[in-house]
Amino acid sequence: MKHKFFLIACSLLFATMVFAQENNETSIPLIGDDAPTFTAETTKGTLHFPEDYGKKWKIIFSHPHDFTPVCSSELLELAYLQNDFDELGVKLVIVSDDDLEFHKNWKKSLESLSYKNREPVEIQFPLVDDKSKVIAKKYGMIHPSNPTTEYVRGVFIIDPDNKVRAISFSPMQVGRNIEDIKRTVIALQTTESSAVMTPADWQPGEDVLVPYVKSDKKGDPKVANKDDQDLYQIAWYMVFKPMN
Repeated sequence: MKHKFFLIACSLLFATMVFAQENNETSIPLIGDDAPTFTAETTKGTLHFPEDYGKKWKIIFSHPHDFTPVCSSELLELAYLQNDFDELGVKLVIVSDDDLEFHKNWKKSLESLSYKNREPVEIQFPLVDDKSKVIAKKYGMIHPSNPTTEYVRGVFIIDPDNKVRAISFSPMQVGRNIEDIKRTVIALQTTESSAVMTPADWQPGEDVLVPYVKSDKKGDPKVANKDDQDLYQIAWYMVFKPMN
């Protein structure tokens, strides 16, 4: 009887440990992975992600808490650029572990501010309630070595096929460059539509790099579209094309 009781107790303990491990499991989706799906309440109503956005580009921004100074500055910059993102076909999603009512209060406060001497602006993108940290675990937004168990500040750029295309994380003290996030989206869209690459510090409209293919025989690699008269090169491995 004691032996049977012992086996049952061990089984229950093992099951509890497995459940706890699964419940705390967190991982970061990598570039090329399918972006994890979720359903959550937001300041714009219930969001079924990514289905509600159809074949749109999407960017998820994670924040540790509402009313934090750095995150507040980022949301204001996003709000001032939200029309630019709309023109690019991009939907913005803000996630933190505060509840919906706190999100609404933060949004209302931000919409009353004149940041950088600009007029107050209405925030049109949703702030997502993730107090259960379900989304945080799916997207690896809580890092074990971080001094706290709060969200780290992450960015996930997701394409129309719901594939993760770019990832970045920032410390809590350093604000993200919203213009560069927009630039990254434009670069991804440009490389996808034109089969080119963008060099370091590339800005929209500047020249791009053209891929080359290695020759089967000895000799210099060949440029795939070498008949293009606009091409120019500074080395055999760096061939450029004007974007005009």
